[in-house]
Amino acid sequence: MMRIFVTGAAGYIGSEVVRELLEGGHQVTGLTRSDQGAALLEKAGAEVHRGTLEDLDSLQRAAAAADGVIHLAFNHDFSDFAGSLAADLRAVEAMGAALEGSGKPFVITAHANGVASENAVIGLAERGVRTSIVSLAPSVHGEQDKGFVPRLIHIARMKGFSAYIGDGTNRWPAVHRFDAAALFRLAVEAAPAGSRLDGVGDEGIRFRDIAAVIGRQLNLPTVSISREEAEGHFGFLGVLAALDIPRSSAQTQELLGWRPVQPGLLEDLEQGHYFQNTIE
Repeated sequence: MMRIFVTGAAGYIGSEVVRELLEGGHQVTGLTRSDQGAALLEKAGAEVHRGTLEDLDSLQRAAAAADGVIHLAFNHDFSDFAGSLAADLRAVEAMGAALEGSGKPFVITAHANGVASENAVIGLAERGVRTSIVSLAPSVHGEQDKGFVPRLIHIARMKGFSAYIGDGTNRWPAVHRFDAAALFRLAVEAAPAGSRLDGVGDEGIRFRDIAAVIGRQLNLPTVSISREEAEGHFGFLGVLAALDIPRSSAQTQELLGWRPVQPGLLEDLEQGHYFQNTIE
């Protein structure tokens, strides 16, 4: 049993990581800034550490008092993404400094253009910290998802049809958030220092298959659009909707014995919960 400090502990993924750790017999201290987050953590059976990623001294104290750290918190402010990455680096450096020479595990989440934080963690692996970097699929799906898939559903509702680009054979990887939570637990328990771990369940789902399920669930036509039309239709998601980015977690599964067992993205969409709510 370990005492694990988890940042982002009340979030979409973090709340499941907390549950997974507690069910695995660990003690959890969760970082949160809100009363709502504190209530959620207390109800789950975790201790509450009030603060933010900007409270570097507080982060260091919490990390030093723990047997390991899972860092999930990130400010997804796309209007100042560089600022969010800089804040993440400062937080990683602060918690890492508290863990140097301890042999304790420090698990972080990879972010787009987050090379500086990843390099900092790689350096810590050479200074007595059992670091690992988890790279999640772009779609971490499940109930309460507020990521890419709900936005695709929202766009389809607004436009009156569900779209894919070209022949729609470009592929997206995905992972269920319960499976992702299990991976973070295994990482903090057993990942070797310097590990890079792929959080992927579905290795590559054709985008047109995702669009087809959305169209069917909304009773809307599914339509191919050109690359030139993609930005106007999908907005900032236009680039992502055109990417072919299959990924494999075979090495991660072999290394840690991790096995994604939850429904895949298409099956999850067919269950209907994604279509019961709307996003602003």
